[in-house]
Amino acid sequence: MKGIILAGGLGTRLNPLTAITNKHLLPVYDKPMIFYPIKTLVNAGIKDIMIVCGGNNAGDFLRLLGNGSAFGLKHVNYTYQQGQGGIAEAVGLTAHFAAGDKVVIMLGDNIIEKNIKKQVLDFERQKSGARILLKEVQNPREYGIAELDGDRISNIVEKPDNPKTNFAVIGIYMYDNSVFEIVRTLKPSKRGELEITDVNNAYIQKGQMSYSYLDGYWADAGESIEALLETNNFVKKYGANKMD
Repeated sequence: MKGIILAGGLGTRLNPLTAITNKHLLPVYDKPMIFYPIKTLVNAGIKDIMIVCGGNNAGDFLRLLGNGSAFGLKHVNYTYQQGQGGIAEAVGLTAHFAAGDKVVIMLGDNIIEKNIKKQVLDFERQKSGARILLKEVQNPREYGIAELDGDRISNIVEKPDNPKTNFAVIGIYMYDNSVFEIVRTLKPSKRGELEITDVNNAYIQKGQMSYSYLDGYWADAGESIEALLETNNFVKKYGANKMD
C-alpha cells in the first residue's frame, strides 16, 4: 500500500498568505499544515509516501521534510505538478510511484481529529475497486456530495444546487491501480481541470466503489481564511491525528 499527499496548486483562496509560500506550508497551530496528512498516513501504517508539490515553493517541502525522519520514515518521494490541472491530474503523476500497488491519497490541506486505521485495513481487504470517506456537513452545496441508494453510492455530484444528502466526500481516497487507467480517459472540466469526482463516478459506474464514514472532526483547512482559522482553533483546543 502506497500513500500519496497532494500539495500542489497556488492556494489563491488564501491570498495574501500564499503570496510567498505554498498553502500546505502555512501553520496549523504548532505545525506546518503538511505535517498533519503525513501523520495521518503514518498512523494508518503507510510508510511509503509520495508528496506531489507545485507552485513556486516546491523546494521548501524538501527543506522542511527532508527524508521524513521526523515521522519515522526512511524516505519521502516527491514529484511536481505544473499549474493547476486538478486533483486527478496530480494523481496521474504518481503512477510510476504506485508501481501496481493500491494507493491511499490525501489532500494536503485536509486535517482529521482521529485516524483512518480501520478504513485503510478495510480497503486493504478489498480485492479491487475504490473506497472513499464520507462526512456529514451543514453546507452540502459547497462539496462533492454522495447520493445513496440503500447501502451503496449511486452518484457523486459536485456542489449540487439541490443536494440529496448531507454526506460530503472528504479529501481521502483509496484506489486500486486501475485509477491510473481511469485518469488517462478523463476530459478536462469547464474549469480546465481533471476532476477527482469523475474518477470516483467511474468506479461507481463499474460497481466498484465502497465507502466508510469518518468519525470525529474533519477540516478542509485550505478552503478559506475562515476555515484555516477555525482549524487552528480546533487543533489548539482538541488536537489532531489521535490514535484512539
